[in-house]
Amino acid sequence: MPTKPADRPAMHVVLITGMAGSGKSVALHALEDMGYYCLDNLPPELLTSLLSLQNWQHGQHIAIAIDARSASSLHLVPAQLAAMRAAGAQVQLIYLDALRDTLIRRFSETRRRHPLTNEALQKGPKALVQMIDEERALLAELREQAHVIDTSSIRASQLQAYIKQLMQAPATSMTLVFQSFGFKRGIPMDSDFMFDVRMLPNPYYEADLRALTGLDAPVAHFLAQQPEVQQMKTDIVQFLDRWLIAMAQNHRSYVTVSIGCTGGQHRSVYLADQLARHFSAGWTTVQRHREMDFSI
Repeated sequence: MPTKPADRPAMHVVLITGMAGSGKSVALHALEDMGYYCLDNLPPELLTSLLSLQNWQHGQHIAIAIDARSASSLHLVPAQLAAMRAAGAQVQLIYLDALRDTLIRRFSETRRRHPLTNEALQKGPKALVQMIDEERALLAELREQAHVIDTSSIRASQLQAYIKQLMQAPATSMTLVFQSFGFKRGIPMDSDFMFDVRMLPNPYYEADLRALTGLDAPVAHFLAQQPEVQQMKTDIVQFLDRWLIAMAQNHRSYVTVSIGCTGGQHRSVYLADQLARHFSAGWTTVQRHREMDFSI
């Protein structure tokens, strides 16, 4: 296996994988905007060959999309990634996912063919839902090793912003992602820990606070005065303090902590922001607010 020369910076490789229709092209475009050299549908057999291209002209940042189009060789990817890391490359694995109904709707809207369509035709006609389930099974091992992003309820612009935010975080340390969401739009699939805060006092019922969010000072002031809210924050901090070091020692690159309230505008946003601020003293932190039009 080729090794990187001591005087050259480590190659940074971002592998984008996940379900067809979940936004892999959007993620690649975001990385391309950041100066990454992007390769779509690279055969997994060629992954480690990248390390022999130390003198190529496109820089040291590479983004690669691999998915079910390479179904016959997906089983090679974990070993290939391990070999790349052993040779000195910094490798990040990101898995994009979405709910089955969301994927079906997106295929219907775009009239795209599912990547397993040709293989399915050889075995007889199959419904789209069956191909989606087969694809999920094919990619299950990669999902277990990756940072998962649920794109079911976010816009393309939000996904692009989040990808860029992740790439700006140091690749050598564990990153904590604090995500707010509203239960009325469904539970996010990408949570490592999830906390339900719907029992807390709700600023929505204060007429002058309803149109604001948990990032606005009047809402933050209101919630800071509520003993239950501060107790919830303390309990979550104590829980995470107990387990984060163990997760970092288990070589986790990302941990996603989701905070949910009813609409995802006030209580969950406030607590996600407060937790990110608290843990930023010792960890790299990122905020996502799923029901809002931007990321912080």
